[in-house]
Amino acid sequence: MTFSAASALSGKVTVPGDKSISHRSLMLSALAVGESRVEGLLEGEDVLATAAAMRAMGADIVRDADGIWHIHGVGVGGLLQPDIALDMGNSGTSTRLLMGLLASQDLTVTFVGDASLSKRPMARVTEPLAQMGASFTTSPGNRLPLTMRGACPAVPLDYRLPVASAQVKSAILLAGLNTPGITRIVEPVPTRDHSERMLKGFGADLSVETQADGTRIITLVGEAELQPQQIVVPGDPSSAAFPMVAALLVPGSQVRIDNVGLNATRAGLIDLLREMGGDIAIVNAREVGGEPVGDLIVTASSLHGVEPDPARAPSMIDEYPIAFIAAALAQGRSVFRGLEELRVKESDRIAAMAAGLRAIGVSVEELDDGIIIEGSGGAPLTGGGPIATKLDHRIAMSFAVAGLVSTGGVTIDDMRPVATSFPTFTALLTTIGAMV
Repeated sequence: MTFSAASALSGKVTVPGDKSISHRSLMLSALAVGESRVEGLLEGEDVLATAAAMRAMGADIVRDADGIWHIHGVGVGGLLQPDIALDMGNSGTSTRLLMGLLASQDLTVTFVGDASLSKRPMARVTEPLAQMGASFTTSPGNRLPLTMRGACPAVPLDYRLPVASAQVKSAILLAGLNTPGITRIVEPVPTRDHSERMLKGFGADLSVETQADGTRIITLVGEAELQPQQIVVPGDPSSAAFPMVAALLVPGSQVRIDNVGLNATRAGLIDLLREMGGDIAIVNAREVGGEPVGDLIVTASSLHGVEPDPARAPSMIDEYPIAFIAAALAQGRSVFRGLEELRVKESDRIAAMAAGLRAIGVSVEELDDGIIIEGSGGAPLTGGGPIATKLDHRIAMSFAVAGLVSTGGVTIDDMRPVATSFPTFTALLTTIGAMV
């Protein structure tokens, strides 16, 4: 598919529900006793893989004609032995969080995934879960296919996160739900806190202490009893990033993006784009279901290069690919470091972005932990392709946006992976005036 230079973008749009919150709402609802209702659930392939897994273990999950999801849970510790392997598709979040959820249950479960997911290492999750008593048989390199046997009762864990990872933190917390005693996590660098917020909302006995240096100590009392909830999922800020950057880069544009989640642990890209000179206004700020939400009005702007503090990486780790596109159109040099995590995402996102940027005329230098980008000063990119997306949805969407500010258009080799997180992506871009 080829995305071509656009005249000014305009209009009002909404993006699909937050992927992180959608995954967690299904899992925790399946562990509550009674019926939970979820509105605005992201209906991408990743979240549907989570729904299928929970159904396979006894939860009753139904979507009605109005788009409301009804989940009848089985209680903490009440999941059943699945008859088949759990197919996670492309979803690393589903895999790692479900491994945690099942680590403290007397079940033996096999996880499988697609070619991309099967290349992603799982050791950072299996190691702490093994300390809680779970056992694992993995493919070479601690990869999928993987079979785990849960421990019941599991052993409560006191764990200091060696890397900033919301998935590792969440997996341990989910394992702690059915573990007697207290599970304690020390988080030196704050990461997205949807698990903590939602666990408290469902009635878990969880507390967070923030120390003077920013370290967070998260304490969860096990053998929890979760209560069903009504959840409204806000728009995913990681998905909003794409129309947001497109509106900043295409001259004369102004786009409104409604109902975007503005959790401080996820708002790093907005802060970065504003520092680059981006005109992004937040209006109608409010709180929905314990999460901050607002509407964004984004106006085309002249951007300049930046060198963000590597410590900010966790607050926008999924948004770096599209941030690289913004940097490619900025005035001057941008230096991004501290991004080792991008090497083990759906693809090696540093290598994939560097190769793609070079292919459309951008001067880049790839670093072990990041990238240096020489911006065009607003001059259109040369275009080209096909860009090798490596089955990575965020690589595909980032270069689609690049095509809107190119002279010859940018061709993407495969847009199918976009369905994992943003099924309406192409339709949304055409709605605001993009050429596809």
